[in-house]
Amino acid sequence: MNWKFWKKNTTRKSKTREWVDALLFAVIAATLIRTFGIEAYTIPTPSMEKSLLVGDFLFVSKMHYGARIPMTLLSFPFAHNTMPLFGGKSYLEWIELGYHRLPGFSHIKNNDVVVFNYPMEDFRPVDKRENYIKRCIAIPGDTLQIFNTEVFINGKKNWKAPYRQEDYFVFTDGSAINEKTLKELHIDEGGATNTPGQYNYHLTDEGVEALKKLPNVKKVEQLIVQEGFNPETLFPGDPKNYPFNIDNYGPIVLPKKGVTVTLTPENIALLNRVITVYEGHKLEMRGDKFLIDGKESSTYTFAMNYYWMMGDNRHNSADSRFWGFVPEDHIVGKAWFIWMSWDAGGSFFSKIRWGRIFNGIHGDE
Repeated sequence: MNWKFWKKNTTRKSKTREWVDALLFAVIAATLIRTFGIEAYTIPTPSMEKSLLVGDFLFVSKMHYGARIPMTLLSFPFAHNTMPLFGGKSYLEWIELGYHRLPGFSHIKNNDVVVFNYPMEDFRPVDKRENYIKRCIAIPGDTLQIFNTEVFINGKKNWKAPYRQEDYFVFTDGSAINEKTLKELHIDEGGATNTPGQYNYHLTDEGVEALKKLPNVKKVEQLIVQEGFNPETLFPGDPKNYPFNIDNYGPIVLPKKGVTVTLTPENIALLNRVITVYEGHKLEMRGDKFLIDGKESSTYTFAMNYYWMMGDNRHNSADSRFWGFVPEDHIVGKAWFIWMSWDAGGSFFSKIRWGRIFNGIHGDE
């Protein structure tokens, strides 16, 4: 009888097998951390300037609001929706789960900076739509209104991000504004207009005050799109019932899970996408009557919560004013802190913005 069956197999793994095992473990561990813990994200556009800068590298916490269970299960590791190098889709839609989220330790609050999937990309699964980052201005149930650029939530003036940018005309005595001065003040969006002595810049409050002190600057005047002037059609695409512009918008009420609203010909444009695209129902309008999934109904009860996202660079941000509500199943996570900041236009010794590294990202706290 063989009494050695209990002995541990001492056969050593080959070097190749050890490397494969280590690589597999690393991929699985990194995927779990990225899916349920934290994920790196890069600021690609100036819509959040100067709160966040192009070239900021962030960690986004999935834990704060609760990690979303993956909805598209078959995808290439570490690729969001496009294959690296080769292009094409990085995922297969053969197996898809519905929306589920683990418990988090906080809820989205007004003025949190949030990463979410761009809701207008209907051609992709929800979790494979492009990642956007904006400030959550309004939460479910809030009444939102913008009056001459000032945001009001439930009738009260909203907190302002200290490094937000607004649009200004700057008038000089006819002489140019020194480029070195502009660089020192970190004013890098805008320039001269066709009118001599007139400039147009996106400025922080600090930038406004600094320019006013320049000896050749005569006046700094905020550019506001006046109420009643609608140069472009904004969400919900019904200028008759919603004659809004980017600086004068609303009031509208954010949809909240469990709340029932009455459907009318006047408000259906605001709710159409919520009912059909985000919550998956068939909506028909026959005269003044509405059919949902073939049944006549004069009301609708929301199945999800919805949020209103806006960039801090208000005249250079494609946000909820243009495409509307962000459903809760599109929420990715909370922008947590900056772990690296890279200035592509900086000199060799100043490409890294050392003062921004490990800075937290705060809202109205």
